[in-house]
Amino acid sequence: MAKLYFRYGAMNSGKSIEVLRTAHNYEEQGKQVLLFTPAVDDRYGTGAITSRIGIRKEAIVITAKLDMFKLAEREMPNCILVDEAQFLNEQQVRSLCDIVDELDIPVIAYGLRADFLGKLFEGSYHLLALADKIEEVKTVCWHCQSKATMNMRCKDGEPVFEGEQIMIGGNESYLPVCRKCYGLARKKAAARIAGR
Repeated sequence: MAKLYFRYGAMNSGKSIEVLRTAHNYEEQGKQVLLFTPAVDDRYGTGAITSRIGIRKEAIVITAKLDMFKLAEREMPNCILVDEAQFLNEQQVRSLCDIVDELDIPVIAYGLRADFLGKLFEGSYHLLALADKIEEVKTVCWHCQSKATMNMRCKDGEPVFEGEQIMIGGNESYLPVCRKCYGLARKKAAARIAGR
């Protein structure tokens, strides 16, 4: 019986490389995989999943018009992999559920759990609620040896705690940090603003 998996982790935890590794493992066995990535993630161009270490693979772009269920029904792959799943909307997550439940195709969705303010993304919210299995992809805090659970947004090397939820970026814009280091940075930023 197929399942919907949500594998989440902080920025720079290796989620995209996991997507590409999993796709490679299926394909090496002669099995078909469909790779999806949301249109909003244009960091390395649209229509591709790219890891920070430079490995890249073409992917189907998820747009508002794309019917993932019909595509899956037509192709009947052995597995579906979704990168940057935090950017999905509720209907798209429910479509992944339908693919699992009605077509018996496993779906593995990778993404961030929360934004730079610690708030859930829409896609993550629904994946956490509906996934059959939830797994954490772990990485280490940029500042200490603890497990990173937060995404700290930076501008010109300084942490920022206001702005739009979605701002596409990499190491120049986000650091994986533990909750303690995140809290300390937030207090320092608040003190700096109060002292102006």
